[in-house]
Amino acid sequence: MPALFLSHGAPPLADDPWWPGELAAWSAALPRPRAVLIVSAHWEEAPLALSATETVPLVYDFWGFPERYYQVRYPAPGAPELADRVRRTLRTVGMPVVDIPDRGLDHGAYVPLVEMFPGADVPVLQMSLPTLDPRRLHEIGRRLAPLREEGVLIIGSGFFTHNLAALRHPGGGTPAWSAEFDDWGRQALEAQDLDALFDFMHKAPAGRLAHPRTEHFAPLFVTLGAADAYGQLDSVRSVIDGFRMGLARRSVQYG
Repeated sequence: MPALFLSHGAPPLADDPWWPGELAAWSAALPRPRAVLIVSAHWEEAPLALSATETVPLVYDFWGFPERYYQVRYPAPGAPELADRVRRTLRTVGMPVVDIPDRGLDHGAYVPLVEMFPGADVPVLQMSLPTLDPRRLHEIGRRLAPLREEGVLIIGSGFFTHNLAALRHPGGGTPAWSAEFDDWGRQALEAQDLDALFDFMHKAPAGRLAHPRTEHFAPLFVTLGAADAYGQLDSVRSVIDGFRMGLARRSVQYG
């Protein structure tokens, strides 16, 4: 299976005139996954935690939205066999793993999956971010990469730029810092420059403006590790790009 990083948007993504169609077209072009393993910017938990392995209610981890966004359902099957594989794989190399059996999918997971697999018929397992350290996340992605050979679609779900001050950008349009970071990130990915990406807060233009806190860029490094394990960093392809409310939507595929 390929490995993906996607910019997941917010619940109103469902009402966007283009974005749902872009995600649907992307998934239609993928091989059918046996299961999805997704790591979202909206679940930080250490040690690394795994979500429910049966269908449980979603986590509506947002506030102040119209009521209809809290009525969304996504009853995807759980993935107990995948959870067992993740536990065994990571514990073998000394990485602790815990289970949170009542933890449902948060909006960083279900918002894009509703558009990509609307039948909710692909088993889904969510994994927490146990750290924001890019190198450690890259190593986790490398360790989990063999799951791709078993039909597991590994998805890092964040946002290529994420500073909600952009929503209040007085000049309208796309802030310069968001455009500059997006262009730098595209070039770094295409150049396979892991050292620059690992140190993006210092090496990227406007790194601290694009990511005042780094949790929305962090899932990219799990994806990079899952690709790097197979020497596929040169296969990067931006499937979705452009900006929404000033934030970069860049979403990429490896393999």
